[in-house]
Amino acid sequence: MTDRQKDRPWLMRTYAGHSTAEASNELYRRNLAKGQTGLSVAFDLPTQTGYDPDHLLARGEVGRVGVPVSHLGDMRRLFQDIPLERTNTSMTINATAMWLLALYQVVAEEQGADIAGLQGTTQNDIVKEYLSRGTHVFPPVPSLRLTTDMITYTVNHIPQWNPINICSYHLQEAGATPVQEIAYAMSTAIAVLDAVFASGQIAEDRKGEVVARISFFVNAGVRFVEEMCKMRAFSRIWDQITRERYGIEDARQRRFRYGVQVNSLGLTEAQPENNVQRIVLEMLAVTLSKDARARAVQLPAWNEALGLPRPWDQQWSLRIQQVLAHESDLLEYPDIFEGSRVIEAKVASLTGESLAEIDRIQEMGGVMAAVESGYLKSRLVSSHAERRARIESGEDRIVGVNCYESTEPSPLTADLDTAIMTVDPANEARVVAALRRWRDDRDETRATEALAALKKAAAGTANLMAATVECARAGVTTGEWAWALRDVFGEYRAPTGVSGAPVAVAAGAGTALAAVREKVSRTAEELASVSGAAGGPGRLRLLVGKPGLDGHSNGAEQIAVRARDAGFEVIYQGIRLTPEQIVGAAIAEDVHCVGLSILSGSHAALVPDVLTRLREAGAGDIPVIVGGIIPNGDAEELRAAGVAAVFTPKDFGITEIIGRIVDEIRKANKLDPLEVSA
Repeated sequence: MTDRQKDRPWLMRTYAGHSTAEASNELYRRNLAKGQTGLSVAFDLPTQTGYDPDHLLARGEVGRVGVPVSHLGDMRRLFQDIPLERTNTSMTINATAMWLLALYQVVAEEQGADIAGLQGTTQNDIVKEYLSRGTHVFPPVPSLRLTTDMITYTVNHIPQWNPINICSYHLQEAGATPVQEIAYAMSTAIAVLDAVFASGQIAEDRKGEVVARISFFVNAGVRFVEEMCKMRAFSRIWDQITRERYGIEDARQRRFRYGVQVNSLGLTEAQPENNVQRIVLEMLAVTLSKDARARAVQLPAWNEALGLPRPWDQQWSLRIQQVLAHESDLLEYPDIFEGSRVIEAKVASLTGESLAEIDRIQEMGGVMAAVESGYLKSRLVSSHAERRARIESGEDRIVGVNCYESTEPSPLTADLDTAIMTVDPANEARVVAALRRWRDDRDETRATEALAALKKAAAGTANLMAATVECARAGVTTGEWAWALRDVFGEYRAPTGVSGAPVAVAAGAGTALAAVREKVSRTAEELASVSGAAGGPGRLRLLVGKPGLDGHSNGAEQIAVRARDAGFEVIYQGIRLTPEQIVGAAIAEDVHCVGLSILSGSHAALVPDVLTRLREAGAGDIPVIVGGIIPNGDAEELRAAGVAAVFTPKDFGITEIIGRIVDEIRKANKLDPLEVSA
């Protein structure tokens, strides 16, 4: 035994929520009983993007990737029998963060809590939504105002709450290098702090209190030495920026405070049992170094590349944290990397490169200008394309995917239908019915007056939090709150970054891409010959569509870029489209193939709708392919419904996928199979 004093463990969370508030509440209470020390709420996509469950765009999305919270009643049920004054709650919510915090505050007040003592975090980083995750609603300027108003409100009324989590997690998933992660996150923090201090809502002598409430949420990949150095560089740069740019003298207020979820992007569908050791290595990156240790950790489950984890899978991830914190001696020592020349050299390199990129962004006018110009998005798409190219070439080795692919049958996946949790398709109808009962039972006059006051405040300069809290109390719904602000602020479609991405894969003689380009060219010629088209063969046209509310566009963007490089004319209009809009674009552009990308689980509802609308428009012969996190059983049903091909994360060769698309176009047009050697 040792007499060394152990440090307190980090907060242990599990990112969770599904189906309904009642089902999620039961899950949270079970997890807390198992030793979880904080909550991390996953909201469904309608809640995150400001739609009620009965909106057209919400179809197929309700309760899929998180819990639907449409009004105060849902929030009450979500935290029933969970004392919020003693709970540290993280809420992954961005565009609608102000609204969800207002609901949370009112429920806490109803429980009898002093809101000044509430502890937790709202993610509330809209910049990364424009760049990677896609749950933005409003344009950059009003979005920044919502964030500013929320920060100033919490500093004055909920002082222990972290009103924003500057979030680089999704930047890494979108392809960011460590330097880009640091630079883009810090540039966002600068924009937020500049806006808060320029708002006139914070006295000069309270600037340190604002800085002390800014937290970060990061991603830790499997290159755990580099990831640990990244966190030390983050800490060093944050200390420098807050001291030099904002004059914060108190070192405690300058401390870099962050939570982490380790990298879901690196989890594989092939040999998914390997994900367990990946998760452990990634966790070590943010726990081994005391001077840069995470304050909160949530781990994905081994089967997240297959679908929605079950409670047992989430328990396994929680136990991984508990073994490290309570069985190992990790928490008994000071920083074990202090004085390491290797670590110091890597940290210095990351710090220097990141500061240079921050300066470049500032010269552009700051992070919002860099978003609107498309610079940041195009850089991420390019970095992601380069990463994918390294995987396809074998330069980056992924065990079970592009090397060591032979495997014994896994008992974990022997029955794939039971290896993940599924959401009852009838759940959506029940949620919609409950929403309509809520509207029928509320005081309609009070709700209408609250929405009018919100719109009036939005059109002026008042802090929007007070009007939002009154909307929560008045029974306003998530969609109504968001639509009131849409009426004033408008909506925003972020740049896709596809057109500005450079070629990432060589197409020289003898390469796989050269062979696919030849197939594309010859197919276009044959189709032109069959149709007798004037003016030459033209090009094959591929429509890449993202129906519904799933904003994870990384895969769609990489398909679009590679198809472009293979010689396709690519039509990609970004995220959040209805099946009707996708079919309309396919007809208007006279495309040869429609590719749909869905990762949220709504494929069962949305893909058949696209197929039906194509047939009704007389275009049922256009092949439709689908990519996403799609269980085997669902894939079989999609193919039976008429989908030409289904691709999942195990299909990592993008050039091969593009070749398959050409094959499906040829098959649909009754052309003979075409073999072109690389």
